[in-house]
Amino acid sequence: MPFTQPPMPDRCSAIFLDRDGVINHDPGDYTRNIDEFKLLPTVLKSLLELKKRGFVFILITNQGGIAKGIYGHKEVEEIHNHLKEILIRNDTPLLDIYYSPHHEITGRSLSRKPGSIMIERAVAKHNIDTSASWMVGDKQRDLDCASPLGISGILIPTNANLEDYLPELQ
Repeated sequence: MPFTQPPMPDRCSAIFLDRDGVINHDPGDYTRNIDEFKLLPTVLKSLLELKKRGFVFILITNQGGIAKGIYGHKEVEEIHNHLKEILIRNDTPLLDIYYSPHHEITGRSLSRKPGSIMIERAVAKHNIDTSASWMVGDKQRDLDCASPLGISGILIPTNANLEDYLPELQ
């Protein structure tokens, strides 16, 4: 009997989201713990609309405060678990979360944005259609990490209303 390749699962379209300044309020000097984590006002409504358009959601975030000793992996995991619970209740779960604990002051890392490794891992793991996906960030490095893979980006002001940018995310 000849070998046949199993069918490839359907590719999905993703919205890759930066965290601080896009999902939650960025105070300007790190969100250190769950008490400082404040969801931005239009995020839940916006994600519901994007889900209706067929997108899945993946968080891509630098957490350089870990390398600087400002907070640790435990605090980041606590924030991410809290966010996952909120988004599950909103019926807009995160497909995955990728974060880089590195910062230039302690050494360079290819996983830190603008490096593309976090996005590359997500694309490979989840069979993402890069031509039908978007990266949403509030810093140019957020978009720069996705562009080598052909993923379009939208640069929004820090702490902006995500809802204002829905027309661009088609």
